[in-house]
Amino acid sequence: MRPMNQPLRVGVIGAGRWCKTAHLPGFHRSPLCELVAISDLHIDLAEARASEFDIPSVTTNYRELLERDDIDVIDVVTRGDHQDLVFEALEAGKHCLVEKPVCHDYRDVWKAQALADAKGLKTKVGLTFRYAPAVMYMFDLIRQGFIGEPYVFNGYEQNSQWLDPDNPMDKRIHRVRPEGEPEWGTDLTREGITVSSLEGYGAPTIDIGLECVGSELKEVVGILANMVPFRRRTNLDTERERINIDDADMFMAEAENGALFSMQSSYVTVGNYPGIEARIFGSEGAIQVRLVEEFGVIQTIHTAKPDAVEFVQQEIPEQYFPPGFQDDDPWGTAFYGNLVHNFCQEILEGGDTNQGNFAQSARVQEIINAVAQSHREHRWVGLPLAQDFHDDAQQSPY
Repeated sequence: MRPMNQPLRVGVIGAGRWCKTAHLPGFHRSPLCELVAISDLHIDLAEARASEFDIPSVTTNYRELLERDDIDVIDVVTRGDHQDLVFEALEAGKHCLVEKPVCHDYRDVWKAQALADAKGLKTKVGLTFRYAPAVMYMFDLIRQGFIGEPYVFNGYEQNSQWLDPDNPMDKRIHRVRPEGEPEWGTDLTREGITVSSLEGYGAPTIDIGLECVGSELKEVVGILANMVPFRRRTNLDTERERINIDDADMFMAEAENGALFSMQSSYVTVGNYPGIEARIFGSEGAIQVRLVEEFGVIQTIHTAKPDAVEFVQQEIPEQYFPPGFQDDDPWGTAFYGNLVHNFCQEILEGGDTNQGNFAQSARVQEIINAVAQSHREHRWVGLPLAQDFHDDAQQSPY
């Protein structure tokens, strides 16, 4: 265990938009770490981020970060598949933070967690919204018994980023056309739809829901849909093509403790990003959290009791905000600052505490895999999934 008075040394792989607005501000503000190196395939991007956040070392070869003895934590914030980078970082003996999904198959996520456990490493996944101050406050209220026995969870995620068919499916800004990557959404059958919104935008809301009901889910039934069938594939394409991806979905589930669980995610619904709402209703009370950036407000929490059924907005206590928080911080900076600082605390303090780790991500990913199977087989699917589970349809990192 590294002494608390010695900051963790962080190496970052990927220097894109989300790195700039969420990851790097969090690390830069936390007193528990220091940024020592950043890698990106585009040297100009890496150099720009290094200049903005006082990072002394820049490279286009991420393996240089893995080989350095003076780096404790690797932060994987690339777009696309993360699986190979995750396993390489763990094999190199680095604590690992990675954007979702860790892997598309939940069993591979469990393998990554097992490798981390064997090496005594902490893991963290970019399930950003469990670290929103309003959500952290909600979790504490639930732990204190505010809702009593959980009855019903409703999770909802909407945003309109992809309503425009000329907004490319692939969010990356390519300078040359990518080669050697699978083309997502080419199976045009109902059963062959590529998982997209459910994995990218549903995942963090499912994560919140599991914490709210305090139970595993035991069966799910769901549907995936493609509302905008023709769009540009990348920023380099001028023509639209048929791309069969999940841009809207719904599922419902029953938890092992009897609570009911419902979820909707979409990125072709009118409204502001991230557009997450989490509602938990119990025997003693109810809590509603809204994470929608509107009119300068990025989050709200409302509560109600059986003898006072009107939902009343609550002030979020100061201790739920991250180091360096500023009133005009965008939601990415405000929420991710908590995630990064919490990860550093867990590493430095040692012990078994490690929220939002690969094990938690595997729970979420198994539900996503089960909902996709439910859609393809037109039936309820039990959890945990059978050992012979396989998902033949491609899943999109976009």
